[in-house]
Amino acid sequence: MSKTFENKVVVVTGGTSGIGLATAKAFSNEGASVFITGRRKDALDAAVKEIGGRVTGVQGDMAKLVDIDRLYDAVQQKHSQIDVVFANAGGGEFGPLGAITEEHYEKTFDTNVKGVLFTVQKALPLLRDGASIVLTSSTTSISGTPALSVYSATKAAVRNFARNWILDLKDRHIRVNAVSPGVTETAGLNELFGNGDNAENTKNYLAGLIPAGRIGQPEEIAKAVLFLASDQASFVNGVELFVDGGQVQI
Repeated sequence: MSKTFENKVVVVTGGTSGIGLATAKAFSNEGASVFITGRRKDALDAAVKEIGGRVTGVQGDMAKLVDIDRLYDAVQQKHSQIDVVFANAGGGEFGPLGAITEEHYEKTFDTNVKGVLFTVQKALPLLRDGASIVLTSSTTSISGTPALSVYSATKAAVRNFARNWILDLKDRHIRVNAVSPGVTETAGLNELFGNGDNAENTKNYLAGLIPAGRIGQPEEIAKAVLFLASDQASFVNGVELFVDGGQVQI
């Protein structure tokens, strides 16, 4: 049985948990050779074991250019080109206007904007013509959230990277799209909401605001990423694909 990404080389940053892990597993199940990154070695080793197949873990923080270089050095040791980059590593914390610190700003922008920019730029020499780039944005790119303005601004920047990079890369026929998840069941989300009962109560409240009546699962976001990365989306370029159960469409 043929697999969509057989003999393809895929890079997934932030691949040790949540959406990144689910997407790396999906690519691996479709026959790809997958490279994932993570900051903690124990989590990285566990993710590699869970994903299975042809997967390589590269420890690193994508906000640091030297770690991005290490990632692509690892790819070049095994492959001559990359077919898909899923620039997914990112995160955020609450910080209301009036209490935002320089540290909060720099940490969020370094991870979510600087990291995405240089993850993609440093991949260019290895990306084959006709390759696909998928960026992780968020519904916060168009929808306001109290005390989340810095994170939201970074995700709006990521969405606009896709708009502009399709022009920069048009001669190479490299597509760039953004996937924007809504509220999704991940460890990062639970931590943001305070874990335990606080997290469950917040998720239950948010589920009531979503037309689908529930929050999303990482595997559902992964399916959207694989679509955008695949030849099935060959004429899809520069879009922001919302995977949010309809929350920001009402």
